[in-house]
Amino acid sequence: MELTVYLAGQIHDDWRDQVEQKAKEKNLPLTFVAPQTNHDRSDDIGEDILGKQPGDVYKDDAASSVNNFRTQVLMQKSDVVIALFGEKYKQWNTAMDASAAITMNKPTIIIRPKNLIHPLKELSNKANVTVENVDQALEVLSYIFE
Repeated sequence: MELTVYLAGQIHDDWRDQVEQKAKEKNLPLTFVAPQTNHDRSDDIGEDILGKQPGDVYKDDAASSVNNFRTQVLMQKSDVVIALFGEKYKQWNTAMDASAAITMNKPTIIIRPKNLIHPLKELSNKANVTVENVDQALEVLSYIFE
């Protein structure tokens, strides 16, 4: 059995690479999908497809439509969603993706540091499992294959 894991969360560091490398080291049969991690591509995709927009609001709206479409397709095809909440960046997209996964009834693991326990308490309560780091999330997935 192989599982597809959607890795939701900020795109400004290499946490996804860490997850993939650690999963490979554990020989876990996992395939990973994620939001577009090229920030410029993500911001420009609406205009790349639909053409120049009349202003920044329209540019963002066009990009959001395409990015949300991509996320919905990949998340629906995934077996599990891991949503990482980091400490450095605003986490609006992560919260949106985690909420969407829970609404889709996708098994969801939230990774969040201790200082985000209070602000994420309701979301953590709805997720299947909440952990503090990538290693713990992978241990949860490893348990499936025991």
